[in-house]
Amino acid sequence: MWMHRRTSAASDWPVEKLLAAKGANLISVVLPARNEEETVGSIVAEIRRELVERVPLVDQIMVIDSCSTDGTAAVAAAAGAEVAAQDAILPHLPRMSGKGEALWKSLAVTRGDIIVFVDADLRSFTSSYVTGLLGPLLNDPEVGYVKGCYERPLITGSDRVEGGGGRVTELVARPLINLHWPLLAGVIQPLGGEYAGRRSLLERLPFVTGYGVELGLLLDVFQTAGLDALAQVDLGRRVHSHQSTQALGAMSSQILLTSWSRLQRHGRMMPLEAPATELTQFRRDAGGVGGHDVQVSDVQVDERPPMIGIPAYTDSRRSILS
Repeated sequence: MWMHRRTSAASDWPVEKLLAAKGANLISVVLPARNEEETVGSIVAEIRRELVERVPLVDQIMVIDSCSTDGTAAVAAAAGAEVAAQDAILPHLPRMSGKGEALWKSLAVTRGDIIVFVDADLRSFTSSYVTGLLGPLLNDPEVGYVKGCYERPLITGSDRVEGGGGRVTELVARPLINLHWPLLAGVIQPLGGEYAGRRSLLERLPFVTGYGVELGLLLDVFQTAGLDALAQVDLGRRVHSHQSTQALGAMSSQILLTSWSRLQRHGRMMPLEAPATELTQFRRDAGGVGGHDVQVSDVQVDERPPMIGIPAYTDSRRSILS
């Protein structure tokens, strides 16, 4: 069973074992960040202290500043990261927005043969997140993509609900995966923001620019490389900021649209018409229609093509490798 063969824990991958297995591989850690000045500095500092200075495992820490209006870029740079503004990368391309855009563009400014992605809003980060994700990739050439899994409490003010995080995963993504991709049912955190992959695989995948990026990558890796190219590592506990129910509705819509696109693209359905991309939501307001304020938002899912097909990227890679 895949889950038994391809699931490990961060503690299974001590840094000494990874150093011995690293060989000539360059490793980049990427943090996509938008208005995360409270947390990004401590994450960068931990990686630099433990995995750059104490042991030479990580070769590059790159923060992609996704149009922040606070001090995210300055804090990240002061902690020791390289910082690139999202819109300054491949500026000749039409502008897009969203987390997936930052992740996709990171391929153009990183040097690593292996790339580790870490969210910049984590409040419980340790360097074992990075070492755990690197373990299967450095020790098994058949693994191309590793997902992190963890316990996710829901924290609201002073209230804590153990296991209450990951609401979109449990209510939307997991049922979809079980219905349409049952071989992936053992992936514990399909939408988790901590994962790693080989550049040779990532550069050949399209990236959804919004909230569907994690699901899109998972499904595309499965389609492109097969189940045994996937692994997952238990990273322990993940504490981060949480979004409102209304915001989760928009996220869920993009997850559904992403799954729709993959069902069609991978030949799993023949749609009779395209899905609508407007989300109507309601908020109680005595001055609104029927006592409700009606809010309509566009949840359309944009997408970047595989980076390997972008001439500016291939030119830059030739320059790095020469």
